[in-house]
Amino acid sequence: MSSVVNSEIPAPPAVSDSRTLRRAVKDLRDGLTNSELWLHLGWQDIKQRYRRSVLGPLWITIATGVTAVAMGLLYGELFGMDIKNFLPYVALGFIFWNFIQSSILDGAEIFSKNEGLIKQIPAPVSVHVYRVVWRQLIIFAHNVVIIVVIFLIFPPPMKWTALLIIPGIILFVLNSVWVSIVFGILSTRFRDIGQLLTTVVQLVFFMTPIIWTTESLGNTAHQSSERLKLVEINPMYHYLEITRGELLGQSVAFYHWAIVLGCTAVGWLMAMFVMRNYRARVAYWV
Repeated sequence: MSSVVNSEIPAPPAVSDSRTLRRAVKDLRDGLTNSELWLHLGWQDIKQRYRRSVLGPLWITIATGVTAVAMGLLYGELFGMDIKNFLPYVALGFIFWNFIQSSILDGAEIFSKNEGLIKQIPAPVSVHVYRVVWRQLIIFAHNVVIIVVIFLIFPPPMKWTALLIIPGIILFVLNSVWVSIVFGILSTRFRDIGQLLTTVVQLVFFMTPIIWTTESLGNTAHQSSERLKLVEINPMYHYLEITRGELLGQSVAFYHWAIVLGCTAVGWLMAMFVMRNYRARVAYWV
């Protein structure tokens, strides 16, 4: 009798093991331990970009340095700013912005541009994400030379808080990872997302205080305060504050760090959701 009853009870629906949080975490962990692969691929990306050039990767430093100095001198003259303060401000803004911009745009196309590797090499999906982040860190390391040179010419009022640049860079790396996961996987499925991101990033650049300062927002204190509230809606403003502001010896309020930490937490929640549900489909979408 019991066997008949048991046979009539339907079995619970099987849950695909490829769409579990455990598999998503395992992919991230396995990709991180496979560092030899993504370190090699990231460095090869840099070498391939400057293949057969005389200066090689030094063009990264030259291009960023020339752009930062030219924009700093131009907008410093237009806004009547003191070059000793404004040029380091613009240079640091460009360097950190390039890290953010490249993480978004390169991360969005990391899977679609590596169809062959994804289909031929049985590696975790996260390997390609770490490859993008490693490549951005290499570029950032080249641009550190610009920071050193500018600080030698125009030394800022350094404080002990400049050491907070270390957790600031760590937050940049963590955000670069989740941005590459979310936009990389989604833009592989919907190719229009990459084009949309290019337009949005260009727009956000002009809305972020990189080539202009928050002090130049208005002629009066009230007007400046009202416009600053609009600027603070832009998360990129807070990312720059916790890095550039600390290096320039400015007093960075804690709420900037709180907003960045909040954005990082929300971003990682989205990344885990995307990894859990769509990681296994990347090989079919590319």
